[in-house]
Amino acid sequence: MNRRSLPRDVVVYRVGGSVRDELIGRAVADRDWVVVGATPELLVASGFRPVGRDFPVFLDPETHEEYALARTERKHGRGYRGFEFFASPDVTLEEDLRRRDLTINAMARDPEGRLVDLFGGAADLAAGVLRHVSPAFAEDPLRVLRVARFAARFGFAVAPETDALMRELVAADELEELSPERVWQEFARGLMEPRPSRMLAVLRDCGALARLLPEVDALYGVPQPFAHHPEFDTGVHVAQALDWAAARNCPLTVRYAVLLHDLGKGTTPPSAWPRHVAHEARSVRLAERVSARLRVPVDCRDAARLAAGLHMKVHRAQELRPATLLDLLLAADALRRPERLDALLAACAADVRSRPGGDGDYAPTALLREALEVVRGVDAAAVARRAIERAGGTDRGDAVPAAVRRARLAALRAWRAGESPRLEGGG
Repeated sequence: MNRRSLPRDVVVYRVGGSVRDELIGRAVADRDWVVVGATPELLVASGFRPVGRDFPVFLDPETHEEYALARTERKHGRGYRGFEFFASPDVTLEEDLRRRDLTINAMARDPEGRLVDLFGGAADLAAGVLRHVSPAFAEDPLRVLRVARFAARFGFAVAPETDALMRELVAADELEELSPERVWQEFARGLMEPRPSRMLAVLRDCGALARLLPEVDALYGVPQPFAHHPEFDTGVHVAQALDWAAARNCPLTVRYAVLLHDLGKGTTPPSAWPRHVAHEARSVRLAERVSARLRVPVDCRDAARLAAGLHMKVHRAQELRPATLLDLLLAADALRRPERLDALLAACAADVRSRPGGDGDYAPTALLREALEVVRGVDAAAVARRAIERAGGTDRGDAVPAAVRRARLAALRAWRAGESPRLEGGG
């Protein structure tokens, strides 16, 4: 390994997440290293490849692991961009670790493998507490989201003093300095953790959810019909549905769709509670607004829009007429992109099956997938040729689309002729 060629007075420590994860028995995916007592020129001369733009970070050409020079930082502006980093051979390991966000991420292993725990990270890890390392935590508003993400990963509680700093950041409008891309990056990572409901809870507790996702924050305290929602509170329902999707390793598209599927209920007038008539159309508009604001990927945007607008129809799939079934499949573009239907069905399953007493299969999944195969079984090209022949050899107006639709509807009617409806409640 190249670090063996470093001078003896240069010390390399393994730091951060790999140390934390091995202490709790989690698989270690990546290992990061801090180099104390070196210069950039020395690392380059030892064969390391520089990759850092803002501060000196190097890759070992053999292992491709990251080695960063020990560094300190100074805040000189607002937001997460306002930092200057200083790396020199005089910076100590303690100074480097002190700049990190949480005590559980500020531990190291020395070259002999001994634990270096200067800020009580091991105790906080054992107690299940997320605690900031130093007051410098409050200089970076992105750390509010990082704390929430770690809560979603580990299920840990936030230390009261750390929660207080997070509240100060929110109150000082520091979150407004975050770019949409960074906010989305942290939200997306949090949604992919084992308990995304904890992310929402932590953000809501410090006031960050109301600033970053006011449409989701507005769902808490909004009642729903008890017959369909024993959990009653709409915000609680969405949080439970997210955890249900996470427990089944659903992809990001599905989890994001679950997060936004009921946004319209947050705009229902209290006088209409607990019913939410036509909330689907309002949910679509709000989901589009959130997706545009956060600049989410197209597949996530589309999945959220479909779940917001179609989840009630999907729940009632067994009751739908063939024409409505066909329109649903076409709205999802399922014939060309069946994965969009899969994401929609998974989000709808999370909506229904996450409720208390909602165990079992989600019946619309099998029905709509079978309906899709029935529609795909229609030879649209042959139907089009016959329609053109009947029209005298040319496609006049909508003759071909109309003929294809009639053929698909006939196939669906024949398929549904022997079906016995099984109702799927929901809302």
